[in-house]
Amino acid sequence: MFTVNSYYAYISLSTSCLKTNVGIIAIYRKHFAFLFVFKQEVDKDMETMYDTLLQLPLFQGLDHEEFTSILGKVKLHFTKHKAGEILVKKGTACVQLVFILNGEIASSTSSTDNSYTFTEFFQAPYLIEPQSLFGMNTSYVSTHVAHTEVHTVTISKAFVMNDLFRYEIFRLNYMNIISNRAQTCYNRLWTKVPERLEARITDFILSHIERPSGEKILKIKMEELANAINDTRLSVSKALNGMQENGLLELHRGEIVIPDLERLIS
Repeated sequence: MFTVNSYYAYISLSTSCLKTNVGIIAIYRKHFAFLFVFKQEVDKDMETMYDTLLQLPLFQGLDHEEFTSILGKVKLHFTKHKAGEILVKKGTACVQLVFILNGEIASSTSSTDNSYTFTEFFQAPYLIEPQSLFGMNTSYVSTHVAHTEVHTVTISKAFVMNDLFRYEIFRLNYMNIISNRAQTCYNRLWTKVPERLEARITDFILSHIERPSGEKILKIKMEELANAINDTRLSVSKALNGMQENGLLELHRGEIVIPDLERLIS
């Protein structure tokens, strides 16, 4: 029997359901709005990543559409690293290409007897040791540490060999990178040793770095540097102090800091 009380109960229930449905609809709207914004951000990040990678010599000559098609076939591994975190350690096997998409890294390389160490700084975009992926020794020769927060993406060696090498432009770019490094090393062997002590110190620095620009740090004892450039400790100390007075470098205990290498070699 339909009574007044049951009528009001029905109205109350209907209103409650309506409010519930409206609430559910509102939640769905917020949810889909979030997903839409999230997708836009992801798409934007992917576009930024593609644009960043295309700035590297390894991918020069590839258009955006072709490059997007290539990367669509591979599983990319994205990683965020805190400042001070080791990305790659010297002596570990190089089984992938590591691309720096964002931030700055510090790369340190030591002599075989660990008597001195050079540190360089590289900003994104940057590719870590592509020459270590192939050859008789496929281990990293340097330790690479995040100097700031760093974002990386890696591509496996298997994908490089089985897929990327099918593209002529990629093969040429890779060979050019390796050939340029080899030619640079070879030319250094046949460069005449300068007579001036300051020039020999500069030449020693240039022969141990990747890029002739930016800040460099050399950790070395004065005796070791004197032995390396075939001169006396006293003469080397005097030359370094003169270079410091000219603002070309900074001397610290067991360490030489070159704030701007371009100024040193100019």
